[in-house]
Amino acid sequence: METNGLENKLKGLEGDPDLQFLLKGGDLLKVLSPSWKKTRYFRLQEDCKTMWRESKKTFKKNDTFSLDDISAVQMGRQSEGLKKNTEEQVEDRCFSIVFKSRRKNLDLISSSEEEGKQWVKSLQKVVSNLNNLSRKQKTEHWIFSCLRKADKNKDENLSPSEVKSFMHLINIEVDDEYVEMLFKKCDRSQSGTLAGEEIKHFYDLLTQRDEIDVIYEEYAKTTGFMSAQNLVDFLLKEQREKATLADAHRIIETYEPDENAKEKKLLSKDGFLMYLNHPDAMILNPDHKDVYQDMSQPLNHYFISSSHNTYLMEDQLKGPSSTEAYIRALQKGCRCVELDCWDGSDNEPVIYHGYTLTSKILFKDVIKAISEHAFKTSQYPVILSLENHCSVEQQEVMARHMSSILGSALITSPLGDGMPTNFPSPEELKGKFLIKGKRLNKLEDTFAEAAADDTDVTEEEDRAHENKHITTHLTLAKELSDMVIYLKSVHFHGFEDAQKNLSFYEMASFKEGKAMKLAEESANAYVRHNVEKFSRIYPAGSRTDSSNYNPVPLWNAGCQIVALNFQTPCTDMDMNQGRFLVNGKSGYILKPAFMRDVATEFDPITLTRGDWLKHKTLHVMVISAQQLPKVNQKKSSIVDPLVKVEIYGVPADVAERETEPFDNNGFNPSWNENFQFDVYVPELALVRFSIEDYDSSSDNDFVGQYTIPFNSLKMGYRHVPLFNKNGDLLPSAGLFVHIMVLDAE
Repeated sequence: METNGLENKLKGLEGDPDLQFLLKGGDLLKVLSPSWKKTRYFRLQEDCKTMWRESKKTFKKNDTFSLDDISAVQMGRQSEGLKKNTEEQVEDRCFSIVFKSRRKNLDLISSSEEEGKQWVKSLQKVVSNLNNLSRKQKTEHWIFSCLRKADKNKDENLSPSEVKSFMHLINIEVDDEYVEMLFKKCDRSQSGTLAGEEIKHFYDLLTQRDEIDVIYEEYAKTTGFMSAQNLVDFLLKEQREKATLADAHRIIETYEPDENAKEKKLLSKDGFLMYLNHPDAMILNPDHKDVYQDMSQPLNHYFISSSHNTYLMEDQLKGPSSTEAYIRALQKGCRCVELDCWDGSDNEPVIYHGYTLTSKILFKDVIKAISEHAFKTSQYPVILSLENHCSVEQQEVMARHMSSILGSALITSPLGDGMPTNFPSPEELKGKFLIKGKRLNKLEDTFAEAAADDTDVTEEEDRAHENKHITTHLTLAKELSDMVIYLKSVHFHGFEDAQKNLSFYEMASFKEGKAMKLAEESANAYVRHNVEKFSRIYPAGSRTDSSNYNPVPLWNAGCQIVALNFQTPCTDMDMNQGRFLVNGKSGYILKPAFMRDVATEFDPITLTRGDWLKHKTLHVMVISAQQLPKVNQKKSSIVDPLVKVEIYGVPADVAERETEPFDNNGFNPSWNENFQFDVYVPELALVRFSIEDYDSSSDNDFVGQYTIPFNSLKMGYRHVPLFNKNGDLLPSAGLFVHIMVLDAE
């Protein structure tokens, strides 16, 4: 079966020397510790997507990993592991493969600097190429790799049993009669095997999208094709887009694969599907992908993507602390990271989870990692939330490290002249770091020499008290205190006290339980408080497994810094990813206007929003799904997928509907089920599409999900991309739906 040449052409890498280098492979030194460095043979498999690693263990299978799982390939001793476990003299031979999921980095040493550079260059090229494939190309690539696996005897032909094996690989359970019928349809040579064009015909039958055919044929009024005017009609009527003939011509020019049709300004069925599969035509409004909101409002008028215990890779009792955890959070758009600081040996402060067995990392290494990676995903400001348990001497060291490493990017005095009366904006703070922590005095007293000690309660002291630990109150180093400008930690004594006695920059941290109670019982007061002040929410100390809480009720109350455990995949993190999916993934989302008004009447519980409260009705038709992954690759079972559509928002909007399960088909299941939702506060609502593998005897297994702000939905026939449990894109999988949003009568 001539699939290898086809795949190389797909990626435009046929005969490419970098690809050939990976296909040949070579020996690399794998590094796990200063004493554990062992040679392993690495090679790219023929599917041009899977890396194979030879294992020397007698009973261990050789390891593989997909290039789709690679986040980055870094030259040099950049990773925490290589810095700790190798000497400087091998710097030029080192490189790291960084993975998207919670999988540890693969730290490697090549035999020479030249070879190391070749590995990095080749991997970066092929990974980039894979990432830039169109959805159609990704599907073809995946299907052909499954075809190769099914071709057990490697004769480049498919027997009936190999066809059935292939169907199983792509997640369809079929009976022998169906395989026989399909086989006969394709075996035009009647040779008893499929080869060449017969395999191509088999592929075409498999990937036929009947639901697309129905839509296309309704508008293809020009000798079986869509004319530019037909396409305009489709865009206006179905997709509710303002489209002109010029727009239609641009779409045909961009997506039509047939040169003859393109010349006649016609769109074929293939061109139509390629257009619908393009990211700009999917469910997320393309205008919302980049920064589209006003970024010149005061900082506290935004929801801010925030992490709790950022240093942890796993749980809070004995899990490892790592600078990699900070890098991963920042790469996901997090803009507020937490640093739990304690005295370390050699007068070097460390970061770890106090009173636990979690490992320790140097404070200065964390600041270096943050400095290097803070603004790669987003240019908007990063908040360093300090939980400070250090002696005055080591606090002074902390201040020196931040000053020397962060330099002029660290805000150490108010912007502009004189005492500020409000927060600067994210736009004004681009590329800057803000410190959240204690101050010895009020900002207004900056020039006063005498300063009273502050006795504010922090999250860490709060937790220590709960755990019956006795802590002595630590004095604060002036050098560190003076770095706290716009985010001074104070204790909360009620909304009235805050309004009367607290300056705008003085903010409280709330444990999730207390915050939830306030959000339920004093919702409007909380919303008003957050118009003028900042609020940070953190998980309960009892969550030793680093589990999370639902952030939505806190956003509904206007809380800006709702800190979650980024290291823990869960529905709550899906909500966070969905909330911050838009606005350039900047980590900042402008709060609705009614949450930025000091006199607001908005109450998320009772929905008191005056006469202008008008709700929307959302109509969702779940049509079909494509190329769903198996839940467990080791299991032989095929998924029985069902789709859930959920609304998260104010209590009145919370709703959930689900389809019937579709038996034994994860490749191209279809449902054609309609749901309707009333949405009263669309500005705060999130829509979550999730797919589960139905199980009648136990809990359903998660397959994939996509969460999107309600106001970023596009109407009409739309493909929905899917993320895995870690929040990474599933390359070929997707959902196909029809969306309609109407003003309620």
